[in-house]
Formats: sequence, structure tokens, C-alpha cells
Amino acid sequence: MILTRLEELTAYRMCVPKWAVAPKSGAGAAMHGGRANRPGVPAIYLALDTETAVREYRQASALLPPGTLVSYQITVGDVADFRNGFEATDWNPIWDDFYCDWRELYFNQRIEPPSWVAGDEVTAAGAKGILFRSGLSVGGTNLVVYPGTFGAADMLSIFDPDQSLPKNRDSWP
Repeated sequence: MILTRLEELTAYRMCVPKWAVAPKSGAGAAMHGGRANRPGVPAIYLALDTETAVREYRQASALLPPGTLVSYQITVGDVADFRNGFEATDWNPIWDDFYCDWRELYFNQRIEPPSWVAGDEVTAAGAKGILFRSGLSVGGTNLVVYPGTFGAADMLSIFDPDQSLPKNRDSWP
């Protein structure tokens, strides 16, 4: 596994408006799972540029649903750096299937996605997340972090100088 430390990295995420009150929770991904986290494991999926954040949020839809674009500053210990993809000399063979259609495998076939096993391997190694290529934005990079693994030296902060993000869910019925 190739590991890299992230220092004062800027990242972005489009949040569903009603969840803009908790942009650092990872609870949404924990409810149903995501590419690199199984259900029950909080994860925050970020992009390293705004275009990728928007494309990842839109997914396959022709139209962009309402969203709140949030900027993050992150400093964390090692993350798995999978931006260059699978190389047998650097990665466990399970990583060859990291870009599997995890939704099809889990929701339709009831098969554990290999990418969840890769995520488990990352946290077992003490890493805080995974950097990987976006499948929806050419040249884009995603970062998933596991907030439950953060230590005292790790930091994920929201850039909200005017306190514009909602403080609670009272804004939405």
C-alpha cells in the first residue's frame, strides 16, 4: 500500500441541503455504505476540486439537484494513495477491484464489494483515508476519510468565515 500524509489540503463536498448542518459527520455514508466504507462505518467523501465535487454529487443524473458546496481544510496522518491505480507490487490483489460497481454488488446481488475490504485494510493499517481517481470527472481526485480513525494531530475543518451554514435542522421540515 502506498501511503502519503496530507498537510493543509483543501477539499470540497456538495452536501444535501438538509445535511449541511453536519458536514463533518460521515453519518450519511454510514447509513448505506459507500465505495470505500461498509454500512456502519462513518466516512466523508471529498473531492480535490470543485468540478469533481459537483460531478460526484450529481452522479448519473442529467440535472444537478440542490446542494451546498462546502470547503474543507484537512491535515491527517497517512492515507492510502491510490491515484495511480492498481500495481501488483504495491497493492493487495483486492485493490484491483476497487472501482467495482459497489452498488450493484451490494444492493442487487447482496455481495460484499471488494472496495469495502480495501477500506477495511486501510483502517486496519492505521491510515485515515484513501485518495483515488474520480470515475465521474476526468482528471479529478476524490478523498474519503474515516473520522473515527482521527487522532489528536488530525484535523478536518470547514471554511465558513461568515457562519453561513445552518446550525440545526429547523430550516427543513
